[in-house]
Amino acid sequence: VELVESGGGLVQYGGSLRLSCTVSGFTSDDYAVGWFREAPGKGREGVSCISVIDGKTYYAEAMKGRFTISRDNAKNTMSLQMNSLKPEDTAVYYCRQTTPGSLMVYWGQGTQVTVSS
Repeated sequence: VELVESGGGLVQYGGSLRLSCTVSGFTSDDYAVGWFREAPGKGREGVSCISVIDGKTYYAEAMKGRFTISRDNAKNTMSLQMNSLKPEDTAVYYCRQTTPGSLMVYWGQGTQVTVSS
């Protein structure tokens, strides 16, 4: 299983970015993809996640109303639309794949998001 993130970059305060996570090497749709982020000097925190099979979503409180997670099953790609970005959103963003009933967890390599004030 391989996860590849894309879409990070530098954006100004209040701007938007769209991150994508493409999953390959997994034949079932029964899995979830989550987005996490890690800022300098801080631990990794959960941002949002989506169930690929039924589209159920979850958001961390600080991201509700600003971030939207979605899926394109045909492309095995999960996206995170980030609006109204703030400097405190600056971090490396990672996607992670998990499967119900399995202890296996797969991570992408991460993509840098920098929000300037």
